[in-house]
Amino acid sequence: MKYFFMILLAMLSFQVTTITALPIQKRVITVYGNCGSCKKAIEKAAKSVDGVESANWDKKKKTLTIAYEDTKTSLNLIEKAITVIGYDTEKLSADDTAYENLHSCCKYDRKPR
Repeated sequence: MKYFFMILLAMLSFQVTTITALPIQKRVITVYGNCGSCKKAIEKAAKSVDGVESANWDKKKKTLTIAYEDTKTSLNLIEKAITVIGYDTEKLSADDTAYENLHSCCKYDRKPR
């Protein structure tokens, strides 16, 4: 009987673990910027979105690697948060006013829209 309860407990704890596992998506997107200040701002904007677990922008590659819970947010919402502060992504463009408010060292060459 003791053996039976141990197996039952193990099965229940496995089910609880699989039920509470978060559906994490990992994506790499292009985000334009130039410097260390851009890195801080881009990562902070991405992490400000509820559900984003991590964000790491690579200055040389101009890529942002993000991990997020897809039940709480979407890639589109994360990109919007980044464009609000003045940075273009591969799919969305920042408002001209937001771009103009960037520090001079952060103003990257914008692609024609």
